Amino acid sequence: MSEKKAVTKGSKKGLSWKKKDWIAAYIFIAPVTIGLLVFYIWPFIQNVWFSFNDVNKFNVATFNGIENYKQLVSDKEVWASLGTTLKYVVFTVPVGLFLSILIASLLNAKIKGKSIYRTLYFLPSVTMAAAVAMVWKWIYNEQMGILNSGIRAVGGEGHGWLTDPHTALFCIMLVGLWMKVGYDMIILLAGMQGISNTYYEAAALDGAGPIQQFFKITIPMLTPTIFFVMITGIISGFQVFDVIFMMIGKTNPAYESTKTVVMLFYRTAFDYGYKGYAAAISILIFAAIMLVTAVQMWGQKKWVNYD
Repeated sequence: MSEKKAVTKGSKKGLSWKKKDWIAAYIFIAPVTIGLLVFYIWPFIQNVWFSFNDVNKFNVATFNGIENYKQLVSDKEVWASLGTTLKYVVFTVPVGLFLSILIASLLNAKIKGKSIYRTLYFLPSVTMAAAVAMVWKWIYNEQMGILNSGIRAVGGEGHGWLTDPHTALFCIMLVGLWMKVGYDMIILLAGMQGISNTYYEAAALDGAGPIQQFFKITIPMLTPTIFFVMITGIISGFQVFDVIFMMIGKTNPAYESTKTVVMLFYRTAFDYGYKGYAAAISILIFAAIMLVTAVQMWGQKKWVNYD
């Protein structure tokens, strides 16, 4: 009997400690969970509801079914802005990935001052986008910008880089690359440093040179990191807004050629006051990102090496 009582007491004591662990765990995750519910999940649900309503400037919603989505399908401005967004993503993601891998490989080598170079490349990533946009807007300035000043100094003619519809988007892409390459470089550099030296030593004994080692060892072992950088790059590319908003004004002749989907969403919601239709546009952005991500998740099984 005494043994049974001891076992019962021990089990109860174990359960009480387990309950305390669960309570402590819930307390620790409560702030993050509440933050996600208040600032992410509930606004998303509300946004989905708004997309099926005609919402006025006072947030009074009148249910109108799928009328916003019908308008979305036939709206040429929406598809034009989506095309501009795709141009931005298709250019910045591959070029940014290539530059990030190149710089990470150079900084992974044994060179002097690696810490200084890493800091310099990473600084644009932690600088406020508004500040970056203002600096580059001054660089591209047609009259006083240092870019045109340098061109005129060698006998050339200045150009309206941000007012010409043919060059404005490309100039913004360069700014986007300048901001994100340093961040991606740090992630890829960490991935490179996580590769064991034994692979390179074995390859060297077999007669493989640096280029062969890079393409046969570094790239295959780095594919999980490359996949992560690619996904985050595409998501941020679809959501590009702040740099374009700061560099291209609404009266700029190049505004239409640089208007992304998020720019259209902002103007529809806050300039025109069509919040229900703007909500439908945001759902389109969400659907596009989810579709591209799903395709990537399916395709990564064929080229990402997790061994």
